[in-house]
Amino acid sequence: MEISQQMDGLLNDAIKKRASDIYFLPMGDVYQIKIRNQQEVVLWDQVRYLTARRLMNYCKYLADMALSEQRRPQLGAMQWHIGDTKYALRLSSVGNFNDDESMVIRIIYSLADIEGTFFNQDQVQLISEASQKRGLMVFSGPTGSGKTTTIYNLVRDLVTDEFVMTIEDPIEIQEAGFLQLQVNHEAGMDYSDLIKVGLRHRPDIFIIGEIRDSVTAEAAVKAALSGHLVYTTVHAQDPLGVIKRLLQLGVSSDFIAQALRVIAYQRLIPTTMGGQRALLMAHDFKELQSKSTYDWGRWQDELEQARRAGLVSKQMVQKYWQG
Repeated sequence: MEISQQMDGLLNDAIKKRASDIYFLPMGDVYQIKIRNQQEVVLWDQVRYLTARRLMNYCKYLADMALSEQRRPQLGAMQWHIGDTKYALRLSSVGNFNDDESMVIRIIYSLADIEGTFFNQDQVQLISEASQKRGLMVFSGPTGSGKTTTIYNLVRDLVTDEFVMTIEDPIEIQEAGFLQLQVNHEAGMDYSDLIKVGLRHRPDIFIIGEIRDSVTAEAAVKAALSGHLVYTTVHAQDPLGVIKRLLQLGVSSDFIAQALRVIAYQRLIPTTMGGQRALLMAHDFKELQSKSTYDWGRWQDELEQARRAGLVSKQMVQKYWQG
């Protein structure tokens, strides 16, 4: 069987099972291929070493990654078509102490592909209404919780003639109507550099993939304060953690108060029908400004409501009770 056909079979099956990640893991003279489906990692197949190398090299070629580099970390992105549906794939590879390369493929689903989309559509409406004014809109939640997809869908619904610029590492979702810039550290183009360039282009809306460091945090806040609508993500365990994280990154409390408009927290929750829905909780900054601990009460009410409606199991309610 051709390598392209093998990869097609793997990705088709993973997407059919709504897997979020595919793993290529070296195990001596063989590789294990595993898929993550609804928080469980299961063995999909075990293949010979050379077969796995060919599969990974095929993906690296499509994702514009260096085929000769097997030890140092690499990131890449590609698209995969199944019928008329297009999926964004994000690749990460790194070698172990034996120079045996491992790879993870993250599958990015559009919200249209997620069953029922949101448990609480009213929270999306709240963010849309808040987006009528300029400022910083921050999404938090674990990796793979659909934050970037939600942001893209919100912005698509917002724009008419507005100029949208995205800065990501790497580009996860290709959107023809947006000007998309990709971070390239080797070329000296990191988040902060591209934000500075972006400000000269005077976009109406910025999408900044992730605030990871103090320089990017400062640049994102300045963009919001200079009259732009800025969407971004921050790794935090709850909405209040976003404020704490920005403070840790050196953004002053005064700048945060002036720039930050909405903080949202999102998870993808497995449903009883075998799919997933997004649970989203959005807060106006002023609502959280004076709090020292986050109250999960509204989040838990939404989970209980979903359980009573037969949409999620009791086990899932318990698992996601604290976000």
